[in-house]
Formats: sequence, C-alpha cells, structure tokens
Amino acid sequence: MSVTYNEKARQFRLRANKTDYVIAVAPGGDYLAHVRFGSAVPDRDLTYLLRLDENPFTPETNDRDRAVYLDTLPFEYPCFGIGDYRESAFKISAPDGTSACDLRYKSHKIYKGKPALEGLPATFATEKSPCDTLEITLEDKPAGLEATLIYTAFEKLDVITRSVIVKNVGDKPCTLTRVYSACVDFDTADFDMLTLNGSWARERAAERCRLHHGKQSIDSIRGESSHQNNPFAALCEHKADEDSGEVFGFNFVYSGNFIAQAEVTQHKKTRFVMGINDTDFSWLLEPGESFTAPEVVMVHSTEGLGGMSRTFHDLYRENLIRGEYKDKRRPILINNWEATYFDFNTEKLISIAKEASKLGIEMLVMDDGWFGHRDSDNSSLGDWFVYEKKLPGGLKHLVDEVNKLGMKFGIWFEPEMISPDSELFRAHPDWAIQVKGRPMTLCREQYVLDYSRKEVRDHIYSMMRKILDGANIEYIKWDMNRQLTEVGSAALPPERQKELWHRYVLGVYELMERLTSDYPHILLENCSGGGARFDPGMLYYSPQIWCSDDTDAIERLKIQYGTSMCYPCSAMGAHVSDCPNHTVGRSTPFATRGHAAMVGTFGYELDVTRIPQEDRDAIPGQIAEFNKYNALVRTGDHYRIGNMFEDNTFDAWEFVAKDKSEALFEFVQVLGRPNERSRRIRLKGLDPEAYYFREDKPEEKLSGAALMNCGINIGGLWGDFRSLIIHFIRAEHTD
Repeated sequence: MSVTYNEKARQFRLRANKTDYVIAVAPGGDYLAHVRFGSAVPDRDLTYLLRLDENPFTPETNDRDRAVYLDTLPFEYPCFGIGDYRESAFKISAPDGTSACDLRYKSHKIYKGKPALEGLPATFATEKSPCDTLEITLEDKPAGLEATLIYTAFEKLDVITRSVIVKNVGDKPCTLTRVYSACVDFDTADFDMLTLNGSWARERAAERCRLHHGKQSIDSIRGESSHQNNPFAALCEHKADEDSGEVFGFNFVYSGNFIAQAEVTQHKKTRFVMGINDTDFSWLLEPGESFTAPEVVMVHSTEGLGGMSRTFHDLYRENLIRGEYKDKRRPILINNWEATYFDFNTEKLISIAKEASKLGIEMLVMDDGWFGHRDSDNSSLGDWFVYEKKLPGGLKHLVDEVNKLGMKFGIWFEPEMISPDSELFRAHPDWAIQVKGRPMTLCREQYVLDYSRKEVRDHIYSMMRKILDGANIEYIKWDMNRQLTEVGSAALPPERQKELWHRYVLGVYELMERLTSDYPHILLENCSGGGARFDPGMLYYSPQIWCSDDTDAIERLKIQYGTSMCYPCSAMGAHVSDCPNHTVGRSTPFATRGHAAMVGTFGYELDVTRIPQEDRDAIPGQIAEFNKYNALVRTGDHYRIGNMFEDNTFDAWEFVAKDKSEALFEFVQVLGRPNERSRRIRLKGLDPEAYYFREDKPEEKLSGAALMNCGINIGGLWGDFRSLIIHFIRAEHTD
C-alpha cells in the first residue's frame, strides 16, 4: 500500500512515487496536523517536525494559552474562530448565528483505488496508473458536523489529490460558508508563486512573483474558471527553473468560482489554500445531508517546472480524460467561423467542404448561426432548431452531402445561454438567471440559463437530442460566451440563493455527463469565449478545449506555453487561420501557422476556397506532417525550451518519446536579428548514452549527451516569424 499508518506516532504517510505527504494527529485535543509534503524519506516517524516540544503551550501539558498553540500548529484542515488567525479552510454559520468551528480527528480508513465524487469530475485510478486512498473523518460535536478528508496517492506519479465531504450528523440545519478543498502549511516562506493570468485572447500568461508577508491570491467570481485567472498555482523554490529545483503545483478540478491563496505568516511560514471561492457562497445542510467539495490535484517536482508539467500531463492523459478519443488522434477539421462568421448557407458550406476534402481535411464544423433566426449575435440562443432560411432542406441534407465527400460533420452549440429575442425567453423568461426587480445585465446580448433547474436542463437537452438524432453529427463545440451577473434563481428559497453559483456548475456537469454517455462516439470540444474554461473539470468531459479565440500563430506561442504548465498539448484546440489575423492583424507564413497549431489538436479556421493558392497547396503537406508526428506530440514528454515571456525573439519546444527513441524539435524565429549567423539550442530529455540522427540528415549522428549539453545550431532563417521542425531518431549503430 502507498498509504500507511504509524499507530504509535499517530502518523499517516502517503507515498506517491518519490513524494511523501505526511499527516499526524497532534497531542492536546486530537487536532489533525500537517507534517510534511516533499521528497520521500525512509524515516518512519516524522512528527518531530511539528516542533511540539518547543511549544510551551501544548494543551495536554499547559492549557493556559491554547490560542498560542492553535495559532502556530500547522493544521491539516484549519477552521475559523478557534484561535488560528491564519486563513481558514472551513467556516460555518451555526443555527445560533455564530461562526466558530472546531473539527477534530475521529477515525480513518485506508483502501485501494479511488472513489468517485458524486456529481463532480475527478481523477480516477486505472490498471496502468493505480492508487490508494486515505479517508480521515473529523468531527465537531457541538455543531453536529463531520468532515471527511479524502486523500489519494498515485503509485507511479508524484501526485496527491484531495477533496472533502461535509455531513450534517446533528439534528439542526447548519449553513456552510466556506469549504475549501485543500490546505497545506509549508515550513518556509522562501517561495515564488507562479500563476496563469490574462484576459480574452490573452489567456494563461505565466506570471511569477516572490511571496511576501500577507496574502497573495488569484480567484474567479465570474461563475466560470475565467480568462483572467486559471485555477492553477505553483509554489517554487527561488532557484527553481524549467529543469531543476523543487516545485509544488496545485490545480483545481472545477469550472466555477475558485480561489488559490498563499499566505506568508508571522513566523515566515506559508499556508496555501485552494477551493470554491467563498464570496457570495453558502450551502444549507439539513440533518443527514452532505456537501462534496471538488478535487485539488497536488504535484511535487524536484525537476523544476518542466518536471511538474510532465506529471500533470501524464496524470490528465491517463487518469482524467475519458471516452473514445482519450488515446486517439483527433480528426483534422475545418471550422467556418473565421471563414464566414454568420454569413453562410448550405451552398457555401458545401463549397468549403468540397475544397477541404480534396486537400485531406477530414471534418467540417458548422459554427454559430445555424439555428433559430440567427443572422448576428443578437438573437435565438435557446432556440435549437434549424434556421431553414440558411439551411434549406434541413440539417440532414447538409450533413449527408458533407458525408458523401468522405468528411465527418460537427456542430456548434451554446447550451447554457438564452437570447432575449428567442422563443424560449418569451415562453420562459424566469429560466434566465436574474434577481427579481433588478435590471438584467446583457453581455453579447444574451443571458445565462438557470442550470440549477432540472426542467431547464431537460428542455435544452431535448432540443439538442433532436438535432443529434436527426443527422450524422460526430463532433460538438460547446461554447459559453459570457459570465454570470445578478445571480438569483426563481426556483430557490432565500436561504439557498447563494448556492446558485455552485448549483449552476453542477448542472453543467450533469448535462455534459448525459451528453457524453448518450453519445460516446461524439468528440466534444469545450470552449468559453476561447479559453475561459480551460480547466481540469472540463477535461473530464471533453478531451480537448479551444485554447483561445486568438488564432494568431505568434500570440499562440505565449498562450500555449502557459497552458502547457499543467495541461497536456493533446488537449489544446489549435487551428491554422487566415492572414492578416482576425484578432491582431498580423501576417505570418503559412508554415509557421501550421507548426504552431501542430502543438495542439490541429485544424483550420479559414475559407479554404479563398486563401492564396500557395497556402492551399501547402495544406496536404501540413496534414501529412501532422499525421506523421501526432502520436509523438499526443503521448510524448513535452519540454519547453524557449520562453516568450523572457525573450520574445524566439520560441522552441520539444516532444520526446517515452522510450527516448525519437524526438521532435520545433523552433520559431519570432524576430530576426542582425549580425547573427545562428542560435545554439540545447535539447532536453534524450538518452545521453544513445546516438541520434536528424531524419533529414541521416549521415550525421550525435550523442544525446552532445545534443543536450552542447546543442544544435539553428541558422538559415531570414526574416520574422520563421519556423522549422527537426525530427531526431535514435540510431541503432553509432558508426
């Protein structure tokens, strides 16, 4: 078992590959304390790290200043109001209106495998990647509450996951006002905090700042994980870089409001918490009811940021992404959005499909504008029936014609939204999220449906099913183009209104689970105005997510760099688009656009009937290149070599096969520089003892050690935005 219990020391140890996570029941009242998170050590008893012998106010020996003890003990799951003045993970409003809570150890159990979380996405065990679980139940008898802390250690990965289930075991209702999923107390403040921030079209920009006294946090109160802050944070040693140093990564498996916060305390220690944002949150627990908090994934690396990232990638590819496309190459698609926007009809789409099929593109995706009477973004969301004016003969006719060309067909939905100008809103205005008596804020001239209500979800799904059952649809792009405002539900009583934020997300998950279960052959790609819900919660339902509405190849270098911090490249929706780019107006070579998109799922976002003939002629070669290397990109180890946030003149990255038999190196010269013949770039991740040759120059063989320590010369690229790829293959002989 990778989970053990030392009864004498009352200590729990979770061993995840080369990482230990240690907890103990501290003396003086059965408080659950955090002992250590870091590299594995053989010692059986590590409770000396709690420094209890240095604290003169340990309650069992000296109870006159219990508050001093409580304000210094590294709590595993700290509560509000009992003397720990650092950030708490748990807070209540009791029937008498008070907030103090005191959860203490009650019992535990250890078992193989990993439990599912009811109604929530979460990682899971597989035969290839087994794990063991520890459950520790804490209790607060006066409040009538039990909190079960659930920990899972993955045997082959440096990963610990955490979640919490709170149950009302008393005879009175109790309101939860904060239920974070994880808290870790570190015995140092010598950290940098790395986060992924941005905005629409500039998602997941990596930002690294030194921790200082007080609280530093990122969060979302938008009803989704957001463009602005991703639910990821890493605490890094100051000296940690891409390839070395200790890093602790945290990722929240959730798609709604969240907070990730690091607090440097008075004693120069760090408390890190992560969970559902408690702003405007509460949850009423009646006797016998339970509340399940989403999962936090915690990754430990001694090989810098790159080691952390590759662990996240391996975990999510094997233990989070599900379904038919989990381990499959995704079809090469062409999406009509940037080609036509709302100005299309059956004839136009078929003309695009005819040309695309000749070039080897495998799927046509019809984006926004096919339903209701939608000719712009000011109507018809919620009316999921075919717009016959655009699609005469109906959807089946169009799909059949596309299928005759040997192509698959995909379609766009925005199921969570409703337009004021729609049949659905006129029939059910109360189905939109709103506060009665207040004006409803428009964004993109649309409102958000109340997905906490089953009748709303059932109605939307019934319309989606009619579309999906009426034609051979093999792909869905699920979009969400606005955040939540005036958050109120006509179906919830006053004391439960603050539950709507979380109930909304649960409703989205419930409908996605239905969709993926009923239509397992359909490839689901999530999108939220681009990358506003690029989070592990969504990856549980869709193996890929549209990375950003910014399709410019150079902007994508930064976006994809940040995204790769914790999300696998196989999940990044990436397309080749037309130039000048529709977002930034930049023109880049067609080859460079292809190389940038090849990092992700790969496809096209342009009117293939109107692009220059030179670009059109290049598409079959791009597709052949993608097909040749996709298995390596999808399953290999990803190494970041360049960093556009530090040097905007070039970017470079590498994919290395798990058995070190081959590597794909990609380079983009962003800005040409005068009087420079070449750059020397060191590769990563190869077998130092093996020899490798370039596929285009098989006569030249270099050792893995030389390629990594001496590097290769990159020259001959003249101009800005130029790119190249080099395929290295391990040589069987060195002569």
